[in-house]
Amino acid sequence: QNAILGTLALSLGVLVVAGTIGVLAGLYLSEFAPRRVASVARFFSEVLAGVPSIVVGYVGYLVLVNKGGLGLHYSLLAGIIALSALILPYIVKTTELAFSSVPRSLREGAIALGMSRGKTIRKVLLPPALPGIVSGLVLALAISTGETAPLLFTAGFSDKNPSGLLQPVGYLTNVTYTDIQLPGASTQAVAYAAAGVTVLLVLLLIFIGRRVTLSSRRMIARMDV
Repeated sequence: QNAILGTLALSLGVLVVAGTIGVLAGLYLSEFAPRRVASVARFFSEVLAGVPSIVVGYVGYLVLVNKGGLGLHYSLLAGIIALSALILPYIVKTTELAFSSVPRSLREGAIALGMSRGKTIRKVLLPPALPGIVSGLVLALAISTGETAPLLFTAGFSDKNPSGLLQPVGYLTNVTYTDIQLPGASTQAVAYAAAGVTVLLVLLLIFIGRRVTLSSRRMIARMDV
């Protein structure tokens, strides 16, 4: 139970941190950033996307956990930050593509009607871009749910339920990784159960993402009518 709650706490934290930063960054690159700034930002985002997860975890340990860094110790917060750094490029890219795929005629029509930039984004660009944004968030959360290496270096592990951002936390992939190596049918059964629950969580995320995407498409269809 503590591993399930810990995984959910990590996912929620990643959704808040990486989701907020990633969507805003993707929106900025698509709608506001000068060409040179956008090019540099995309380059670094692609580099970060290619960094192995274990490297992200080790850097997270040096920067977040180690006393020479921020000194957060092994904690839920350190794990959230490490996972957010790992999946951030995916959210930025899918959000930018979602806004960029909106027809230019919609932007021009909004400008012709005298709509402000903010209102144009909220009322005109966001509804058709929402399915792509949600798909990116779901993909990123699914990736983070199945990660182990970054959390081994940052979140530590605890047999207790999540009790605070600065406390170690249990998570399903650690149970799978640890117990599958131990002798005994009971511990290996726990590992298989943890792996099964992880798969179910990923499938649930995909189902929720598809439902939100379908609802968004229906809303867009009604707007077109």
